Parts: sequence; C-alpha cells; structure tokens
Amino acid sequence: MRSSCVLLTALVALVAYYIYIPLPSAVSDPWKLMLLDATFRSAQQVSNLIHSLGLSHHLLALNFIIISFGKKSAWSSAQVKVTDTDFDGVEVRVFEGSPKPEEPLKRSIIYIHGGGWALASAKIRYYDELCTAMAEELNAVIVSIEYRLVPKVYFPAQIHDVVHATKYFLQPEVLHKYSVDPDRIGISGDSAGGNLAAAVGQQFSQDAKLKDKFKVQALIYPVLQALDFNTPSYQQNVNTPILPRYVMVKYWVDYFQGNHDFVQAMIVNNHTSLDVEEAVALRARLNWTSLLPASITKGYRPVMQTTGNARIVREIPQLLDARAAPLIADQEVLRHLPKTYILTCEYDVLRDDGIMYAKRLESAGVEVTLDHYEDGFHGCMIFTSWPTNFSVGIRTRNSYIKWLDQNL
Repeated sequence: MRSSCVLLTALVALVAYYIYIPLPSAVSDPWKLMLLDATFRSAQQVSNLIHSLGLSHHLLALNFIIISFGKKSAWSSAQVKVTDTDFDGVEVRVFEGSPKPEEPLKRSIIYIHGGGWALASAKIRYYDELCTAMAEELNAVIVSIEYRLVPKVYFPAQIHDVVHATKYFLQPEVLHKYSVDPDRIGISGDSAGGNLAAAVGQQFSQDAKLKDKFKVQALIYPVLQALDFNTPSYQQNVNTPILPRYVMVKYWVDYFQGNHDFVQAMIVNNHTSLDVEEAVALRARLNWTSLLPASITKGYRPVMQTTGNARIVREIPQLLDARAAPLIADQEVLRHLPKTYILTCEYDVLRDDGIMYAKRLESAGVEVTLDHYEDGFHGCMIFTSWPTNFSVGIRTRNSYIKWLDQNL
C-alpha cells in the first residue's frame, strides 16, 4: 500500500511537471492554457514517434489525431443549413443563415481555417461552431474552404485552392443559388488561413477581370512574413503556447518543402542577413522600429546579421514571395485593398505581423480596425466551448462577428 502511494505521488508529480510551464499572469485562463498546450505537445510527440518509426509523415499523423478527436458532420439546425459540397473541385462546407423576407439577399464570408498550412479542417468542431455562429448571427452565407494541406501539397497549391473555390462562388449563377448579395462579400481567416486570406485579397484586388471585389477582409492573428523571426513579439513569446517560435519556423519550412537543417539559421535571421542582397530591400518594408509603437517594441532590439547563409534564400526563394508573405507587398498593391479588420494577441509570436500590416495598410490609405487583446494567445478565438472555453476566446469571437455585422 505504501509503495502504491509513493508511486502515485511520483506519477502525479511527473504529470504536473509536464503540464506546468511558466506563463504571464495576464494571459487568459493560464491553467487551462497549460492543459491545452500539454495536450497539443503530447499529440506532437506521438506524431513524431510515428514519423521516426517510418509509419507516416509527422504532419499527417498529427492531423489524423486532431481530426479524430474533433471531426463533425455537416449538421443543420432550424437556424443554419450546413452542407458539404465542392466548388471547382475544392471541398467546401457551406453554412446558410435562415432566409428572411425583409432580406432577400444575404451577406457572405469566404472563411479559411488556420493550422500552419498543414493541420486542422473546415470540418472539425472548432471551425464548424465558429462558422455556424457567424451564419446565424450575421444571417449570412459562410463558405469554409477545405483546402489541401502539407505534405500532400506545398506552396502555392493552398492559395490556388482558395482562388479556385472563391472564383467559382463569385459566379453570378452560384451567388444567385445561395441568394448572396455580390456587393457584400468578404474574405477572412485565422493564422495560416489569415495568411491565405491576405494573399488572395491582394490577388483579387489586382485582377481587372473580376467584376465583384471583396467589401472587407478580416484577418485573425495572421502570419504575414518569414523574413524576420526576431520581431519583439517573436522575442517576447519565443516559448509561449500554442505557437512557439521554433514551431512557426518549421511550419514555414514545411510549407515550402524546404530543408529542416535551415531552421536554426532562420531563427537567428541568417536567411536575411545584410549580405543576402535579395532580402535587403524587402526587409525595409517590415522595419519594425518604425512600424511598431514604443509600447510594443519595449526594450527589444533588431537582430540583423552582417553575414549569414545566402544558400537558404537560393533554395527557398518562396520566402521572399509576397504571395507567401503579404506584409512585403508593394505599397501600390496595398492601396487597392478593402476595409480591413486585424485581430492580434499579446501572447503570440505573430502579434507584430498583424500590427505592422495594419500600419502599412493605413499608410496606403486603407481603413483599418486593429483589435488587440492584452490577455490573448495564438488560436484563442476558436476556443469558445467546453472543455476548451476561454474567456478571451468568447470576447474575441464576439468582437470579430460584431465588426463584420457593422461593416459587411
């Protein structure tokens, strides 16, 4: 009996040690965040073990775990009709708010889920619940795109999937089928989905053949650049859940089918050092010492190497492609973008990507709402229901939907 108690105590101590990570006291629901992060880390470790045994690619294994625990069928209610279909060969889940006699035409949002271009799905519970809430509260048609993921495809295939599905939806006969007002369509996404939304938003704003343009774009903690992994938010949140810096850099490398040996060099900005000529001019477009306010830069200093590894950009030129990094787009491209909402979180490596993009858009004459959450963390907006319900998740979702209601 005594030995059993000792063993149980030791086991509890080990579990507590695994779960506990130091977090700022200001972050929303810190103990719940520790549990969520521990769960995700465990899934990552299992997927890495499967990969090391040669049974599957680690991202395929990780996504299988995520979808196995969270997949939800297309279930309609009295308020929202939900259907799975495909637009030009791309799978989508469509959420239709209830018809209203006084509003024969509905608003619409093209929604693109996050997950590092490699994980999650439009059909998991978190995104199904978000899009259902949007469709019901906005009385709108939400098209959630099930784009293909790494490692089955790589950049720019994800962008192509979103473009194909969106152009199909924008056809007059399709808009008529769903009773959508062509003048009240927006594009939105979170994290990597925010990256894709920003890239497609830029592409569509430049496409003279497109009759219908987006009325708004709404980007939720978007990832927007891969040139500087030492912005103040990357330095401040280097080991913060749910997206530590090392993991974000790996997502970029996987997105471009690059060499993982480059990850450590990229973390210290060796890929955009002063001797890498291709990157010098572009880095000027994300000079955070001028784009970020003093309340954000605090005491952090830029990390710019004099000499680095030019081989990285030669082998992964996509790092400098504005389709992958919308923050580095030309000012002329930015000035044609629609009214924009950007949500950022204090405890997120991507915080400064969003803030810098807001600043560049404002400088280009675009109307921007920057909605910053001092207690927010990356991914928080989809965590609104038990057991992963966070106070900041509910507040961010409500604010996001309210802005759409007022501006779309």
